[in-house]
Amino acid sequence: MSDMTANNPATPARVETPFQRFRAEFFESKIATLALAIFVIIVLLAVFAPWITPQNPYDLAQVTVMDGRLPPGSESIDGYTMWLGSDGSGRDLYSAILYGLRISLTVGLASGVIALLIGMVIGLVAAYAGGRIEAIIMRIVDLQLSFPASLVALMMVAALGKGVDKIILALVIAQWAYYARTVRATALVERSKEYVEAAQCLGISRARIVFRHILPNCMAPLIVVGTVQTASAISLEATLSFLGVGLPQTEPSIGVLIANGFEYMLSGRYWISVFPGLALLLTVVSINLVGDHMRDVLNPRLKK
Repeated sequence: MSDMTANNPATPARVETPFQRFRAEFFESKIATLALAIFVIIVLLAVFAPWITPQNPYDLAQVTVMDGRLPPGSESIDGYTMWLGSDGSGRDLYSAILYGLRISLTVGLASGVIALLIGMVIGLVAAYAGGRIEAIIMRIVDLQLSFPASLVALMMVAALGKGVDKIILALVIAQWAYYARTVRATALVERSKEYVEAAQCLGISRARIVFRHILPNCMAPLIVVGTVQTASAISLEATLSFLGVGLPQTEPSIGVLIANGFEYMLSGRYWISVFPGLALLLTVVSINLVGDHMRDVLNPRLKK
């Protein structure tokens, strides 16, 4: 037996990739796993809304005022059940909420990606260039961050007008500074490390050093900031639409739905605002919980 053991080579230990390690640590939290599952379900419901809803709230031919303000569980004139009731315009709330989530997720993801790309490039330039360029960029960033994001977005929408594209542009302007500051702080730490100095001694171009070596090490905090800012963008879009400066009343946005039902709250027709508000709450909270746990996993100093 000892001879056989000596002749057999030892089984090499399995080496986990960073992604496998991250996945294992992420799913250790039941709360984060539940939040991720809820968010995935919300995304799937929004994507497949045209096929799983009884009504297209965009199509005025399918909406009738005769179905207006029906309580949950009522039957519409067309014969289908309105499980969540209807709003003042006769739109099925279940259908309107799923279509509204499509707009909210589109606005949040689109503005987040565009703001991330702009802020990432500006932050990398500021960190690697240094000197006067860094000072000018960071003073602009400080000036931007001295105002609340909601105020900046409100001013931009008031200047640009209503519409999905206008809201996305306003949210990009309101959010890019957060990404720029995060990338600049992380890139400054990476720039002073030995592998960057070695790359400079080898004559590697600045662009290759920045985007091939420094940028990958800045992605972890960027992912965390991106999740938080996506949730913030969704909330801001709902706030702007609720105030009447975001999407027009004809669009079944979550914020518009909440605003449409606000005047009926005192009359007992709570469902017009409550159900869209719960959908917004679930979406934002699930994204924030996922982002908070990702921060704990990616930052070893925050691990319990």
